[in-house]
Amino acid sequence: MNSITSDTMISGHTTLLCLLGHPVAHSISPRMHTLAAQKLGLDYAYLAFDITEDQTQDAVAALKLMRCRGFNLTMPLKRSILPYVDRLSEASQLAGAVNTVINDDGVLTGHTTDGIGFMDALHDKGCETRGTHMTILGAGGVATPMIAQAALDGVKKISIFKRKNATYADTQAFAKRISDGTSCEVSVHDMADTDDLARQIADSQILANATNVGMGDDTASLVPISMLHQHLIVFDAIYHPLETTLLRDAKAVGATAINGEGQLLFQGAASFYLWTGRKMPIDYIKETCFPNLLA
Repeated sequence: MNSITSDTMISGHTTLLCLLGHPVAHSISPRMHTLAAQKLGLDYAYLAFDITEDQTQDAVAALKLMRCRGFNLTMPLKRSILPYVDRLSEASQLAGAVNTVINDDGVLTGHTTDGIGFMDALHDKGCETRGTHMTILGAGGVATPMIAQAALDGVKKISIFKRKNATYADTQAFAKRISDGTSCEVSVHDMADTDDLARQIADSQILANATNVGMGDDTASLVPISMLHQHLIVFDAIYHPLETTLLRDAKAVGATAINGEGQLLFQGAASFYLWTGRKMPIDYIKETCFPNLLA
């Protein structure tokens, strides 16, 4: 890959990286990845394309034709991409989801870095995760890679809470797959069983919210403040707002509170490394894209 100078934005050799999903106009990923490439003198540019599920196959074919080096997937494409990749990483196989694809001369390999981002966000704040018990709220496209990576990285026990709806059995099958494929004990629980939720949180060192409850103008929390304790690490995958009710309550009881900005940064850093073989300049990207993480 050719180097570029600081005053050269695009050249005739510029290689494409991109994001596919719907919607994508709000994404910080184009800025994050393009700035990282410029900082390292790499001739890459990262764009966002609004693609719906029924357009996935055509979009992938076009990106292969244009020799795009790789791309990210956001909702709702993290599972619809699966038929169009040639290989899957271990974490993607366990999670049943892909958020990062590498194109090696037309051979597409699917990875999921959402879980790496989650774990690195915890470690960036000095949190110990190996051998812990984690309770996680939700079992959707954000939750599954978080669960898979936590299990791969040595979390001892994971209690998944979700609504007892049509996908409950699917989540139980997913939990068994993780338990069978790792040394982590994974179980599924009914979100409506508040007594069980209280017991699991009381025994946990990590509580993670991977639902959209608390996002935007939603001020709700799935966990009453009475269930939180000061020895808990409380992570919320939401980053808008930066402080959800769950995180505010966590701070009130003296628990460690971490929002989703770090996960967004570190999942991007993991994708960037897969594509380029270079480590993202984390401190620089914090300064330019995530100033709240410097606090």
